[in-house]
Amino acid sequence: MNLETKWLEDFVALANTRSFSASARQRHVTQPAFSRRIRALEQAVGVTLVDRSTTPINLTPEGQLFLITARNLVEQLNECLGHLRGVSMAREALDIVAAHSLALSFYPEWISRLQEGLGELPTRLVAMNVGEAIHVLREGNCDLMLAYHDPYATMQLDAEVFPSFSIGQVKMLPVSLPDAKGRPRFSLDSKDTIPYLAYTQGAFLGRSVRMLLKNDPLRLRLRTVYETAMAEGLKGMVLQGVGLAWIPDFCVREELKNGRLVRAGGEKWDVPLEIRLYRCSLVHKPGVEKLWRQMMKLPRDFLQA
Repeated sequence: MNLETKWLEDFVALANTRSFSASARQRHVTQPAFSRRIRALEQAVGVTLVDRSTTPINLTPEGQLFLITARNLVEQLNECLGHLRGVSMAREALDIVAAHSLALSFYPEWISRLQEGLGELPTRLVAMNVGEAIHVLREGNCDLMLAYHDPYATMQLDAEVFPSFSIGQVKMLPVSLPDAKGRPRFSLDSKDTIPYLAYTQGAFLGRSVRMLLKNDPLRLRLRTVYETAMAEGLKGMVLQGVGLAWIPDFCVREELKNGRLVRAGGEKWDVPLEIRLYRCSLVHKPGVEKLWRQMMKLPRDFLQA
């Protein structure tokens, strides 16, 4: 039997409230995610625990019996953990998921600046692709999502359910290794075929570049020689002189400053991007609510990294 502790805690909460919606709020997850977790618990134990035909809901006879075990397990585990830690839990950390490039190159500077205005802010950050991050946010398995804003609405996030803060305006720049004279080894102004380092098909940043090139004959001269979903991976290949790539400006700021990389084309080839911090309004976790209220009071330029 493969049981997750959070399922047991969910079940105890449901037994107390006799309401899926109230229990979901108490457990700081969306109601669909909470319902799936109760279903997963029932599948794990092999019996139906909840009678969903009544309002408020009732436990089945098997559920009433299992509730005793669930409560004992949860209480014993919490008591043991409290004893092992020996001290009260510190302020609860916020779980944040972020696109890889934002997690590596944007987040450290931005969160440091935010803490200047809000004070200490414990966080746990996990980097993943945008599609995975959206799924985690929708499931209520993270508190916040840091991602590029999608002007074409392909992320399909309802603004009422998933409100956001704009926290940065950046650009994707075409960059190349310089030649001996400091000029781009691979230039968009060249008439020759250009070795191109591309984002994979499903990568969000790749979609932005494809929209830029969609109706431009330049795309016919770009010969893809390497693909990856991560901007940092493309940057590493550019530094090896393999080809040119579009990289977010905050990822290559130092390399452009010290001359290790140069722009491969003029400003007309820049791709503007907006960075936003998202939350799910259906999840009412006290720490997230407090952070959101505090951010609304800060001057807009303080939020911008």
